[in-house]
Amino acid sequence: MIEDFGSAHRLTPLLSPRSIACVGASVRADTPGNDTMRTLRRGGFRGEVYGVNLNYREVEGYPCVARLTDLPEIPDLAVLCVGNDRLEEALDEAVAVGARSAVIFASCTLADDRHPPLADRLAAKARAAGMPVCGGNCIGFYNELDHVWICGFPSPRSPRSGSIAFFAHSGSVFGALAHNDPRLRFALAVSPGQEFTATIADYIDFAVGRSEVNVIGLFIEAARDPAGFSRALVRAAERDVPVVALKVGRTEAAAAAVHTHSGAIAGSDAVYEALFDRYGVIRVETLDELAATLMLLSAGRRAGPGGLVSIHDSGGERELLIDLADRAKVPFAAISSTTTTSLAARLEPGLKPENPLDAWGTGRDFANRFSDCLADLMADENAAIGLFSTDLRDGSYLGEGFAAAALSAGKRTTKPIAYATNYTQVRHDKLALALSNAGVPVLDGTTNALAAVRGVLEYRDFRERLNVSDPVPAVQPRQDWANTFRNGPRSGALPEDDALSLLADFDIPVVRHRRVSSAVEAVEAARQIGFPVALKTAKPGVTHKSEHGGVALSLRDAAAVADAYGDIEKRLGPDALVTAMMSRGIELALGMVRDPDFGAIVTVGAGGVLIELLADRRVGLAPFGSATARRLFDATRIRQLLDGYRGSPNVDLGERSAIVARFSAMASILASHIDQIDVNPLWCGSTIAALDALVLLSPTSYEEPLRWI
Repeated sequence: MIEDFGSAHRLTPLLSPRSIACVGASVRADTPGNDTMRTLRRGGFRGEVYGVNLNYREVEGYPCVARLTDLPEIPDLAVLCVGNDRLEEALDEAVAVGARSAVIFASCTLADDRHPPLADRLAAKARAAGMPVCGGNCIGFYNELDHVWICGFPSPRSPRSGSIAFFAHSGSVFGALAHNDPRLRFALAVSPGQEFTATIADYIDFAVGRSEVNVIGLFIEAARDPAGFSRALVRAAERDVPVVALKVGRTEAAAAAVHTHSGAIAGSDAVYEALFDRYGVIRVETLDELAATLMLLSAGRRAGPGGLVSIHDSGGERELLIDLADRAKVPFAAISSTTTTSLAARLEPGLKPENPLDAWGTGRDFANRFSDCLADLMADENAAIGLFSTDLRDGSYLGEGFAAAALSAGKRTTKPIAYATNYTQVRHDKLALALSNAGVPVLDGTTNALAAVRGVLEYRDFRERLNVSDPVPAVQPRQDWANTFRNGPRSGALPEDDALSLLADFDIPVVRHRRVSSAVEAVEAARQIGFPVALKTAKPGVTHKSEHGGVALSLRDAAAVADAYGDIEKRLGPDALVTAMMSRGIELALGMVRDPDFGAIVTVGAGGVLIELLADRRVGLAPFGSATARRLFDATRIRQLLDGYRGSPNVDLGERSAIVARFSAMASILASHIDQIDVNPLWCGSTIAALDALVLLSPTSYEEPLRWI
C-alpha cells in the first residue's frame, strides 16, 4: 500500500487506502454494515479498520466507535453503510473530520425531497471537499492488487489477483462478472454507480498506472467526463493496454432507459463508434463476448500478422466455425505448402491438411496428434492466433487429453492460443480453470470465441496504424468562415450556394452552379454551365427539396429550363439554383454531426437514394488524414463499387480519400459554429464533386472548436 499520498493518484485514498471507517457498521447479518466488515476481512485488507456505530464497541473483531470524531486517526476511506435518510449527515461528518474519500451504497433518493435533490447535494459537497466518491448507488469495488474489498453485499469471491481491470455502470453486470467465473482474474473491479466525483475516466487512468493491469473492460452507459475519458483512452493506448467496451444505449428506447436508470445522457452511438475507432477500443455486443475477450487478452500474448488457424475433432463443427467466422469477419490464415506437407505426414488417411483442420480420424494417439498439428499450424508465418476448437468435459479421458494437447501446443509458440468450446453449457469447470490459469484461456461458445479473436486482431491492426503517418491536411480557406458565422446568423440552414461555396473554399470539389431569381437568369445560367442541367429551389427553410417537388433534372434546352423554373417559382418562390448534370457515377454520402461532448463526427458511406435503404456508413472522429478516410470507406459495403464492379466507373481512391480528409479538417475547424453538414450525394465518377450540400448552423457557438487528441 502507498504510504504517502502526496504524489499518488487522486483515487489512491479511495482504492488503496491505509485506513477505513465503516459508518453504520453492524453485527446484524445480511446488512451492508455487516457485509462490508466481513468482506474487508475476507479480502485480506492490511490496514486499520474501524466501525462507526454508537450501539457497539466491536463489529466482526474490529473496534467500533460512536462517531467519526471519536476515531484515533483520520480515515483515508469512509464507507457509508447507512440509509438515504442518514446519508447527508454522514457525508457532512466525513468531510468535517477530513476523510480523504468515501463509498456510498444507497440510492441517494428521498421521498418528497427538496430542491436540489439529495444526489445533487451529496455530489456538490464531495466536489467542494475534493473528495473522490465511489457511488452513490454502487456495489463497491475489489482491488485485488492491494487486498481492498469494499462491497455492501455478501461476496462469493475468493482472493486471487490478476491483470484485468473492469468498470461497470450496472451493478448487476459488475456482480455477474466479478462473482461467477474464476477464469476472469481481476486486478481491479469497480461499480462506479452515479459517479459523484470519480468517473470511469478516473478509474481507467488509475488502472493504466498499475503495471499489473494488461487489459481494461468497460460496461458503459455514457462518458460523464468526456475530456477525461478521451485522455484516459490515450493513456491506455500509450501504455499498450487494450480496452474492451460494451456500450449500451444504442437505440432510442435504450437511451431513454439509460436516462431514467442513472441520470446519464446516452448520447449518439455514432459518437462512441468514432471515439472507439480513434483510440483502438474493442467493441463487443454481449456480456459473454466481453468476458471472452477479456480472458483472451489477459493471457498477455499479442497476435502476429495473418489470420486464424484452428483445429477440430469434427468436420461438422469445423464447417460451423467457417460459417460463423465469415459472419464475424474473422479471416483464416492461408497456410504455406511447408505447413501442409508437415500436416499431411501427421494425419490419418482421408484427412485433408488444411486450415481449419479436422484432425480426428479414428482418434488414435489423438492427444499427441492434435498437439503436433496445432503446433505446425501456429508455426506458419501467416498464423496470427490459434483456436483449439473441441468440447471439453471434466472427468473424460478425451477432455483431459485435449486439454493436455492444447497446453502442450501453447508452450511451443509465443502467439496466442485459446481453447474454444462449440457449446456454452459443457461441464468443464476444473479443466477450464486449470487451462486458463496456465495461459490457454477457455472460451465458451463458437460465436463468443470468434468475437474475442476478432477483438485481438482489431487491436493488433490498431497498434500497426499507430506506426503509420497519417497527417491531417493543412487547409487554408480564403475566407474566415468562423468569423463570418460568429457575426452572422446563429441558427438555421445556409443557402445552398453558400454551403457549396463553403466546401469549395476548403478545396472540396463541388458541382458547377449558379443562383438565379428569374427565368431569364435560369436560362442564361444553363447556357453558361452547359446542357443538360438541374434546377433546384433555393427557398430558405426547404432542406429536402425533392420531397417538396423542388427539383427538376436533365433539362436539355432553354425551353425545358424555363418551364421547370416557372413551375418551381409558382409553388416555392423565385430563388433557385442551376447546376450541371453529372455523367455516370456512384453516389456517396459525406456528413458531419457536432457532438457537444466530443466535437465533430464525420460520416462516410452510401449516398443518394441508398442512404436510408442501406444505412451503410462508417464514422470517424475529426480531424483525420487520408489513410483513415480510406480505411473508413474500405469498411463500407459500397466500397467494391468504387473499383469498377460490374461496369461501374473506377474512382480515384486517393483523390476521394484526400477530399474526405480535407472535409474532416474543415469540420473540426468549424465545429464551434456548425451542427450538421450533409453532402449527399458526393458524386464519384470521372470526376468527384459535391452535388448537394446542407449546412445547419448551431444556435450555440463556442469560442474555440471542440478538439480531442
